This record gives sequence, structure tokens and C-alpha cells, in this order.
Amino acid sequence: MTTDTAPEAFTPRSEFIRVMQERGYVHQCTDLTALDAAAAEGRFTAYVGYDCTADSLHIGHLISIMMLRWFQKTGHRPIVLMGGGTTKVGDPTDKDQQRPLLTDAVINANLASIRRTFSKFLTFGDTGGGALMVNNADWLEKLGYIEFLRDYGVHFTVNRMLAFDSVKLRLEREQPLSFLEFNYMLMQATDFLELYRRHGCRLQMGGSDQWGNIINGVELVRRVEGKPAFGLTTPLLTTSSGQKMGKTLGGAVWLNAEKLSPYDYWQMWRNTEDADVGRFLKLFTELPLDEIARLEALGGAEINEAKKVLAGEATTLLHGREAADTAAAAARAAFEEGRLSEDLPTVEVSAADLAGMSHTALMVAAGFASSNGDARRQIAGGAFRIDGVKVSDAAALVALSGPEAELRKGNARKRLVVT
Repeated sequence: MTTDTAPEAFTPRSEFIRVMQERGYVHQCTDLTALDAAAAEGRFTAYVGYDCTADSLHIGHLISIMMLRWFQKTGHRPIVLMGGGTTKVGDPTDKDQQRPLLTDAVINANLASIRRTFSKFLTFGDTGGGALMVNNADWLEKLGYIEFLRDYGVHFTVNRMLAFDSVKLRLEREQPLSFLEFNYMLMQATDFLELYRRHGCRLQMGGSDQWGNIINGVELVRRVEGKPAFGLTTPLLTTSSGQKMGKTLGGAVWLNAEKLSPYDYWQMWRNTEDADVGRFLKLFTELPLDEIARLEALGGAEINEAKKVLAGEATTLLHGREAADTAAAAARAAFEEGRLSEDLPTVEVSAADLAGMSHTALMVAAGFASSNGDARRQIAGGAFRIDGVKVSDAAALVALSGPEAELRKGNARKRLVVT
């Protein structure tokens, strides 16, 4: 198995690979030249898998969603594979401990909630280039275990499985790896084979942390069916300061509006580090590259205008233009014009509850902290203000001067608290 990132003097024949390279999506590929040739021949089918461990995807999933979107926009058919079956096992990749095992009811509820996100980015349909959404529970739950081991287990060696980072790192840290989790990579490889048989799918895409799992699927298709298959991964998404993108001090950046408001989503992009603006415009918007180059070249305070464009375009893709414009107007009113906006996210607290509420509890209720301990740490660092006054005593009770007040975390996030 060769790893081909981008051969020198390589000029893509297919629009899909050209877009992937120009916009910075390509990290590893099993054979980029052959994949490009296959994609140039006509309509191609590719998939990305998503387990149902929560009721919303987060921004860490967004880069692969954008890959599926571009795949469809360049004339091909994307498949969204929902892991109704693999979620029952749990992917050990990048995990020190086994995930909690979820019930069927929770997995199905999570899957139904996640479905809504993809309708914002893809056009679904049963024919032509219409996207498909399938559930790997449809075939994994029907596998007889002995038959599964006889048919597929012979194509995997324990020696090689132990060499994959998802396994090796857990063992090096002396963290237990259950036999259930050890089977995950076989099950994910079976997904690729099944999608090849059912839909002619020849490409799996995903993040660089999935490289080992993807390689297993590529090799299983080749060994069982004797046909070429491909894997393509994106770089690990980090900020220029080295932080893993997708987390804030208040927790994950969720894609469902019920878990993170369009306003907060807009603000997250608005707060992008200067050095990341051009890269994120390429990855998370559909602006033309020449316009991105113009915005990226802005210097000094003007780079803030590029950040607003990034925030507006990224929020429009997920929540729609109206929500993006509303968020921008609320931010402008709150930060540039110095007044409160009714479109700011609101925290409603009854007068009775507020009378006995500490600053710590209010920060958690506002979504500015993930726990009381997190809130206390942030207050100690001076991150929290009420009506412009810095909160210094985490245990003190909240005392508002009126029926509403402005809560601020750092220099960007605001809330209204209303009694």
C-alpha cells in the first residue's frame, strides 16, 4: 500500500482532486494519481462514516462534510454512512478509555438528530448524483460471528493490527483495550466492502486519525473483490497556535442549533486567529480562491473584515443566510455600537432561582463553562463580566441591578440574562 500525498508536477485531471488540492484538503491518499484518473472518467462514489455517539456532530466533523459537499458539486455521488452498528462497539481511535456503551434507543435518537445537519450541505436523491444516507447496522447486525471471522478475519493479521496507532497508543499508555473495541477496525473495513458491493463505492474519505481504519477497508475490497479502492484523508485540523480546532473553553462547537446558537457559531469563526483566516476560508467556505487571496492579504485591523466574511459564509452554509445576517447584526450592536441586542442569546433565570445563584452557577447556566470547576477556573482567570464588571468571587451570589444584564466571557462571547 503506497501513500501518495501530492507528486511534484502533478496536474489533476479531475475537478474533484483539483479542488481538494487547491483548497488544502489532501493529506494522505493511497494512490492520488490513480484516484484522480478514476474520478476524471465519470461519476464516482465515495463515503465518509459518522458514529452516533452524540445527538449532534461538532466542528471537527465539518471538514469531511465539506469534502462530501465538494465531491457532489464536482459531479459525483456522496454516501453518508451512519454508524448505527459500529457505535455499539466504539472506535478506540484517539481514546484512552472505552466509550460508554449506548442503548439502541439512544443511538437511534442520536442518528435522527444528526441527519438534519447533512440536509444543509448535500442534496439527497435515489438517482444520478443524489447523495445517499445509509446505516451500517443494516448489515453488521446480520453478520453471524463465526461466518464473519471466517470470511473477513483471515484478511487481517494481529501483528499489523497491533501496529496501528489506535491500538499501539492505548497499549503504550497501559490503558485497557477491550476485545470488543479491537474488532472495530474489522467492522469498519466491512463497511467499505459492503458499500462497494451495494453502491459501487470506491473511495473512503476521513480525517488523518482514521488512516489505519481506511487502509483496512481499501485492502479488504482489493483482496475480496479484486478491485481497486482508494482512501483519502485530510490534515489534522489545528489552529496556527497548535490547538486542536473544535473545542472552546465552554466545550465542543456543536453543529445543531439547539446545542450551539447560530450567534455563538458565528462568533467562533469571527474569533479565528489572523494566521488561519485564509486556510479556513478555503476549507469552510465556497468563496472563489482569488477572493480568498484578497481577503487573506488584508493587514492590520482590516483582517477583521476577512474574519467577518469567514463567519458569515460558514454560518450561512450551516444555518442559512438569515441566521448569519442576524448573528452579524447582533455582534455589531453588542461590540461595535456598545448596545445590547435582542438577538443575543438569552439566559432566562427566575427571580427565585437567581436569589440563591452563585457566579459559578450562572456561568454554567449561560453555557460559558462546562462544569462548576471549569467556571471557577475561568473566574479566577478574569474571564467573566456582568454589565462590564469583572467577576472575581466565584462563590458570591449574583446581584443584578435590573431585570436584565449583559454577561460577557472574554472579549467576544455575550449573553443576556433575563429574570
